[in-house]
Amino acid sequence: MGHAATAVRPAFNLDLRRLTRNDQIVGAATLVLFISLFLPWFTVSFRGIGGGSVNGLYHGYMYIDLILALAVLAFLVVRAGYDELPFRLPVGPEQALLAATGLNLLLALISFVFKPASVLGISVGWGIGAFIGLIAAIAAVVPLAWPYLQSRAGR
Repeated sequence: MGHAATAVRPAFNLDLRRLTRNDQIVGAATLVLFISLFLPWFTVSFRGIGGGSVNGLYHGYMYIDLILALAVLAFLVVRAGYDELPFRLPVGPEQALLAATGLNLLLALISFVFKPASVLGISVGWGIGAFIGLIAAIAAVVPLAWPYLQSRAGR
């Protein structure tokens, strides 16, 4: 019985030095965005009765941000673990990261802008998580978008 030829794949070896400075910024900011989704994004106070808060997942579409943040972090771990990616992407790695972080920013911005309305003695405001999440989403996309925008401006 013959053995089928198997491709030898290099072993996973996590080395954060494989990550570029941009990768590190994107990873750190995306991790902060991920954590912010579990912090209070909106605060609610009832006139004279008390109050509460809801986290960043209040808007159901923010689960997309949660999944994309996990995907970005997993991708960066894989990138740090192999000299060469063990899979092919339909676009370049920077374009894939830009698309993911761009969508994260868009959804975080929409969630920030469309806070629940204050009605009938119920006051709704932003919580600390909303500010942290929005700043982190911006910080994750800027190192990827800035070179692209500069190259477009130079045309």
